[in-house]
Amino acid sequence: MSNIPADLRFTASHEWIRDEGDGVVSIGITDFAQAQLGDIVFVELPAAGTEVAAGDVVGVVESVKAASDVYAPISGRVEASNGELETGPERVNSDAYGAWFLRVRLADPAQLDGLLDPAGYAGLLPQGD
Repeated sequence: MSNIPADLRFTASHEWIRDEGDGVVSIGITDFAQAQLGDIVFVELPAAGTEVAAGDVVGVVESVKAASDVYAPISGRVEASNGELETGPERVNSDAYGAWFLRVRLADPAQLDGLLDPAGYAGLLPQGD
């Protein structure tokens, strides 16, 4: 069973969202997503100041197996990208929920209500043995 923290929201495309307060959220990929990708070797993220809309591709994660797009779960302005992932992309494998990709200032905080809660996200995952 994948690790699914109770304080996060999720998307069906395996992004997690943490409300940091003050209208800013952190976004990353879930433990399930990093496990499916395997050893992550490269992360590409947008620059601070970039405007994103929910559903936009906002990054790319490359692993030894595949490349995968990262989608914006909400609309807003990128406040920061995690530069540590450029030099240490493997951090996503060792701590998927600590290795945030973006911090985004929400355009509409009500968008958080449309995201999956932990139980809803767990229901999307394949049931383990």
